[in-house]
Amino acid sequence: MPVIAVSPLSRIAEVAVKMKAREMISLLAENQHFHRPGVIDASRHLKLGVNDVANPARGLVHPQEEHVAAIIDFARGWDQSAPLLVHCWYGVSRSPAAALIAALAVRPDLDDAELTRTLRAASPQASPNTRLIEIADGLLSREGRLVEAVRAIGRGAEFVGEKPFVFSFGE
Repeated sequence: MPVIAVSPLSRIAEVAVKMKAREMISLLAENQHFHRPGVIDASRHLKLGVNDVANPARGLVHPQEEHVAAIIDFARGWDQSAPLLVHCWYGVSRSPAAALIAALAVRPDLDDAELTRTLRAASPQASPNTRLIEIADGLLSREGRLVEAVRAIGRGAEFVGEKPFVFSFGE
């Protein structure tokens, strides 16, 4: 069963080693520098310079179709024998959205509502970035189901700290 690990930036090395991840998606502000864990293959590390915003804001990179398309393409090349590590700054908004997108990219037969409930059970504080979700809904031909499923789980609980989480899907 495929597994996705979602982490805040501060814990990516720990999570990568513990989960034996070899592939990673990073969603951080442009030019935000960090050290890629040594267990992550450099050729299988997607870095996206995008801010955690739902609407355009001066000086920030608003999520665009090319960001979501890159997540989809990367996920479709993921060797699902090891977990995929997805991270952003806190592991609460951009990375949970990217995790949902990756799951549906590799398993388009999944039920959107069931998948988002699985995400919510794994992380009470996850609040997937709505802009990334809206774009993905269109690119993955979800016909509004993904947007509605994310809306149905609602905003996550108040942030209480950087808490990595893992969820499985499929089979």
